[in-house]
Amino acid sequence: MKRFIAAVLLAPTFAANPALAHHGVAGAGSHWAAALEGPGAPVESASSAVLPAGKTLLYAKLDHAKFKTYDPAAVESDYANYWMVGVGYGFTPWFSAYVFAPYHAKIDEPGGLDSKGWADLSVMGQVGFKYDGGFKLVPANESLDDLEDWHFTVFGGGTLPTGQANHRLADGSIDPGKAHGFGKNSWSLGATATKQLTRDLSFNLEASAIRFREYRYDDGNRVKFGAEDRLNASLAWRLHTNPDSRFRVDGVLEAQYLALGRDSENGVGAPATGGRMLYLVPGLRVYRDNMSFALGLKKPVWTRLNEAGEQQGAEGKEKYRLILSASFLF
Repeated sequence: MKRFIAAVLLAPTFAANPALAHHGVAGAGSHWAAALEGPGAPVESASSAVLPAGKTLLYAKLDHAKFKTYDPAAVESDYANYWMVGVGYGFTPWFSAYVFAPYHAKIDEPGGLDSKGWADLSVMGQVGFKYDGGFKLVPANESLDDLEDWHFTVFGGGTLPTGQANHRLADGSIDPGKAHGFGKNSWSLGATATKQLTRDLSFNLEASAIRFREYRYDDGNRVKFGAEDRLNASLAWRLHTNPDSRFRVDGVLEAQYLALGRDSENGVGAPATGGRMLYLVPGLRVYRDNMSFALGLKKPVWTRLNEAGEQQGAEGKEKYRLILSASFLF
């Protein structure tokens, strides 16, 4: 019987719109890394692994978003660094809980108004189950044959209004897209499905949704960020395994579809917000003992944005996003 020896927690973050952008919300979903022969895991999407009972996961991630710029005569969003640190704990073989602390740095071109600070804390809970002649909660131990069954999770949680929603920029203004919090809690729900198709190839699917509440800022403006719906699919292919050093390398390809609702400002739909987009994320995931590291390059390959010409610095307008993460299970 093989126990899980490593897990990697995802924490997707979202790019910054220069006017009414999303601050970034953590998501739940530990990645598969069961022994050296188990299913593979995505770089960024959630997969269907829960933490072993009594085990703790430490997690860190950087999402570096570099934006396209268009007007040399105007100050535009240049790049953003979305840091995330988190801790998870396996309360039972089938239930895990997590806390995330994000730190955001949203940087304009020279002459612009930068914003840096800790954002709202996120809390998540996750339930894992499998299908083996019927649906059942994930047991404490599984053989390699058991790990080839379909595995699933459902997860949910939300943000706590711990960040500074009324953060003022250097000119004294409040820009909700550069604030450090939403002012009120948001909530999220999601589900995953994972299947080891062959000895070396694993398939993963994730669907999730995030919803926000309207908040009145100190300058009197009321803002409600648009709904976020995601559908992600990925394949992980085991490239190399060294049993003696407990080392494994997987190649990963993810496709991520994101639908953003239009933001609302003072009860009216905000222009140049929302739309639909598709990203591709090729990358690598490396396992060593009870540690895991991931690297991915995320690029938009298809977009249908509302008033697309005015959405510089928003999701779908990136040159690329560089994803780096590391985790440690003990």
